[in-house]
Amino acid sequence: MIRILFVCHGNICRSPMAECIMNRLCRERGADISCDSAATSREEIGNDIYPAAKRTLSAHGVPYFPRRARQVSRGDYEKYDLILCMERFNLRNLSRIIPSDPEHKIRLLSDFTSAPGRDISDPWYSGEFEKAYAEILEGCEGLYRLLTK
Repeated sequence: MIRILFVCHGNICRSPMAECIMNRLCRERGADISCDSAATSREEIGNDIYPAAKRTLSAHGVPYFPRRARQVSRGDYEKYDLILCMERFNLRNLSRIIPSDPEHKIRLLSDFTSAPGRDISDPWYSGEFEKAYAEILEGCEGLYRLLTK
C-alpha cells in the first residue's frame, strides 16, 4: 500500500480537500493507496474541515468525514511514502519539523500537474474554493496516473 500525506498551513482547507479527493479516486478505481492530511502550523489544531471546503467537496460529490486538524510530526516521514505540500511556504515550514528528506518524499502537489512548481491557490484568503478544488483535482489525477502505471 502507498501512503500519502497532504500538507497545507492549517489542515482545514486544501490538505483535507486533497485527502478526500485522492481517497475517492483510489476507492472508485480500486487502487491500494491511503491518504491523510496535516498542517505545518498549530493554529487550527482540533478544528474540522472549513465549511466552505465541505460545501465545495459536496458540490462535486466528494465524501468527507468529521475530522480534527493536526500538525505534521517528525514521525510522519517514516510513516508516509509521499508528503505533498500545497505551496512553497508549506515546504519551508515543513523543513523546520522534518529537516531532512534523504528519500525525496517531500514534494509539491503541483509537481503532478501541467504547471509543476506552482502553489495551489489558498482559498482561505481568496475565497476561491472552486479554483483550489480544480488545482487539487489536477494534481491528484496526475499523481494517480503516475502511481498506477
